[in-house]
Amino acid sequence: MQIKNQVWAVGLLALATSFGLGTANAAEPYPNRAITATVPFPPGGSSDAVMRAVSAPMSKLLGQPVVLDNKPGANGTLGAQAVARAPADGYAIVIGSVGTWAITPTLLKGMNFDPRKDLTPLTLAVRTPNVMVVSPSLPVSTVAELVAYMKKNPGKVAFASAGIGSTDHLTSVLFWQRTGTDGVHVAYRGGGAAITDVMAGHSQVLISNVGVLAGHIKAGKLKALAVTSTERIPELQDVPTMKEAGVQGLEVYSWQGIGAPKNLPPAILAKLQPALVAALKDPAVAKTLATSGFEVVASSAAEFASLLESETKRWKAVIDSAGIKAE
Repeated sequence: MQIKNQVWAVGLLALATSFGLGTANAAEPYPNRAITATVPFPPGGSSDAVMRAVSAPMSKLLGQPVVLDNKPGANGTLGAQAVARAPADGYAIVIGSVGTWAITPTLLKGMNFDPRKDLTPLTLAVRTPNVMVVSPSLPVSTVAELVAYMKKNPGKVAFASAGIGSTDHLTSVLFWQRTGTDGVHVAYRGGGAAITDVMAGHSQVLISNVGVLAGHIKAGKLKALAVTSTERIPELQDVPTMKEAGVQGLEVYSWQGIGAPKNLPPAILAKLQPALVAALKDPAVAKTLATSGFEVVASSAAEFASLLESETKRWKAVIDSAGIKAE
């Protein structure tokens, strides 16, 4: 009888210990291990550059490593979906472009993925305006001259883009809609090829990120007609905004936003989101990102959620009205 009692006592002690350990682990302050930041694109792109810039200061602020994991596919949607399915415990975050967050989920209708419902927006990290450039061989120097030229030559001016559904493409379509013109879309496999062909005159117009085009503009290889920002930008002070050039409703930014799985507990959100914002506002980080043409925004979660809602509706309207379909 004594032996049985001893066995029961040992068993109860082990059970109590296991429950105690479980409770202790659950009560450990967040974070207590590495955070995985998914970059849903190959290394070297904009999302990758932003996340790499903030990972070190973010790690310092949270006291745990921030490990990058590149998972490319479907313009960022595959990696974002993977994070959406992860536990909402603050150890999985994802950075994505405007395409990932607000365009591709509409364009690829079979994905059954809506970032507004499947992810918790954390912060709009950075943004950069686009600039409309034309080939030096095109006989126009202003937006008004381009519009007049296109109306005299309907369906003959080729607008290059980095691919179907890219911001290059959709901003071009929006430009046609706002100006009553009719351009021809030429989709390339990436922005580099599009830039090269516009410089060579094989395509005539491109609307893309200031960061990748400013050098070619200053070198005289491309003519800049207008920027899509609300105000003129320091890099191209002499280039008017689209509004100044007479085109309304064409304020467009390419941006990068960071999110986490939905239903993130408020206590975790209260630690994770401020750490991201503080890392983005670090002077060294802001300087690094500025060299790539990025303006640090570091918005609140609510501000990012509001932007995501408006951007999704905006680009859905463009996609639907133009009948744009993914290849």
